[in-house]
Amino acid sequence: MYNTLILSDLHLGAETSRAREATHVLKENRFQRLILLGDIFADLNFARLTKEHWKFLGYIRKLSNPKRQIEIVWVEGNHDHGLTDVMSHLVGVRVYQQYEWQYGGLRHVAIHGHQFDGFQVSNLRLSKLGTSLYLKLQKLDFKSKPIVRLIDRMNTRWLRMSSKVSVGALHHARQHQADRIFCGHTHEAIHVEKDGVQYYNAGGWVDSRLTYLTVDEQGVQIHEFDQHEHHARINDRDSSQERGHADSSFADFADDAGLFEDVEYESVGG
Repeated sequence: MYNTLILSDLHLGAETSRAREATHVLKENRFQRLILLGDIFADLNFARLTKEHWKFLGYIRKLSNPKRQIEIVWVEGNHDHGLTDVMSHLVGVRVYQQYEWQYGGLRHVAIHGHQFDGFQVSNLRLSKLGTSLYLKLQKLDFKSKPIVRLIDRMNTRWLRMSSKVSVGALHHARQHQADRIFCGHTHEAIHVEKDGVQYYNAGGWVDSRLTYLTVDEQGVQIHEFDQHEHHARINDRDSSQERGHADSSFADFADDAGLFEDVEYESVGG
C-alpha cells in the first residue's frame, strides 16, 4: 500500500481528458492518501462533463467515505478557481491552496505550481482566453486531436515553462524547509533535485503520456499509465461521450459515489 498517490491536471470537461483511465488507476492501487493536485476541471462549464467525468467524481466521493479511512486532499489549481468550494461539498473533499505532511522523517509540500508560472500570474486574462480557444478547437479538431495536443505541448514549453516552475518550486520548498515538493500545471512529469531538495511534477491526463506519482517507503516514483494494456482488458464498447444528459450522468455519479451506501453508513453511525 502506498502512503500517498498524487494525480494532477485531469481537466474534466475537456474532450481530451482521460477520466476513464484515471479512474482505473485509482481502482487498481491501494493508498492511504490521495492528492488531487489541481486543475481537476478545465473550466466552470459543468455541461462539458461527460459520463466518464461524472464517474471519476463519483469514485472520489466513494473514496471520501470515512469508513474507507483514506485521506482525500484537493489542492486548488488555476483552472479549478471558483469550482473547488462547490465540488468539495459534492464529493466530500477538503480543498487546500497548499498541503503539507510528514512521512518517513521528511517534510512534504504539495502545491499546484501555477504560482511559479510568471506568464500565467501576469497574464490571467490572456491565459483564460487561451483556455477558451483551446476548448473550442477540441470540437473542431480531427479525431486524433493533433492541433489541441500540439497547442498543449507549446503551452507547456513556451508559456508555462516547466524549468521555471521547477526553479520556483524548489525555492518555495527551501523557504518552507521541505525535503520534497510536488506540483502539477506543466503536464510534464519530471524529477529535479538541487541542494538536497527534491521536486516532482505529477504530469497530466490530457495528452498521450498519462502519469501519476506515488510515495512509499521506497521513495517517490513516477508511474506512466499503460494505455495498451488497459485497452486490452476492457471490452470495445461505446463509452458514451454525449453531452446534455445531466440527469443520467448525475445518476451515474450517485451510483459510483455509493450515496445509498453512505446513507446506510451514516444511519448506523448515529
